[in-house]
Amino acid sequence: MSLAGIKFAHTVVWAFFAGCIVAIPFVDFRLALILSALVWMECAVLLANQLRCPLTDVAARYTNDRADNFDIYLPVWLARYNKVVFGTWFFGAELFVLWRWLR
Repeated sequence: MSLAGIKFAHTVVWAFFAGCIVAIPFVDFRLALILSALVWMECAVLLANQLRCPLTDVAARYTNDRADNFDIYLPVWLARYNKVVFGTWFFGAELFVLWRWLR
């Protein structure tokens, strides 16, 4: 596989999980639970890999570039702050789902 292929795959995986996170507050409760479970599984993968996506390590074998977006097709600012932006949204979404469930 080429660096471009890895970047494309990484971007697709990122888009899937980012979409899950953004959708959680807007979908019905059952789907929100499913999306949340998927995101928590991704969090477990990241934790097991020292908070790095395993695809980052694969991409690193193909280049010496270490810009924040060397391994994914995202703007540098989003690649740099991805965990902060989507972690904050996910935390808020989980609180919102909990609030909905308790109501």
